[in-house]
Amino acid sequence: MGDIEDALERAEQEAFTRNPPKSTQARVNFLLGKLRTTRAVAELLGVTQRSVERYRKGERKNPPKGIADRIDAEVRARWQPQVRKRRRQEAATATGITVETRARFGYTAPIGTTDDGRLRRLTVHLPPDYANRLFEAQRQGADDRRMREIVAEGLQEIYFKDNGRRAENLEVEFTDIDYFDVSF
Repeated sequence: MGDIEDALERAEQEAFTRNPPKSTQARVNFLLGKLRTTRAVAELLGVTQRSVERYRKGERKNPPKGIADRIDAEVRARWQPQVRKRRRQEAATATGITVETRARFGYTAPIGTTDDGRLRRLTVHLPPDYANRLFEAQRQGADDRRMREIVAEGLQEIYFKDNGRRAENLEVEFTDIDYFDVSF
């Protein structure tokens, strides 16, 4: 996953109305409820079927850190899908998203202005149509480069061009992301 996709995943998890299961046994049982077989859960986690059975029964409570992290990530990815869907729908149709980033922005601008890229820290609210385009690109499996283009276009129009009130010939390039966060 790329920076933007990770940020979208974190933003979705902030919408949870209940916390996911905490114990290894409860988490593995949750995954079994979703995937139906110990074989499917074992393949997902990269462990043996017997290990999954031990976790399920509570015979083994403390998996190695790498496996515990995978279990946590897979549970969170499947936790409260309707809440996630509702939040995305709301952001894509009504509220939009807020992007906070520190990245290098380069410019293509008229002669006489500087086009040297520089590091900027921005917090910008993007309207619902940009949220919708970003979610749709993620759903279609777009790479991080394509998602960066959508965010760059939104930042260009809303922040740098001030909704068409200035810098009409400006083209913004979004590179060298130091950090990227989204909320919706």
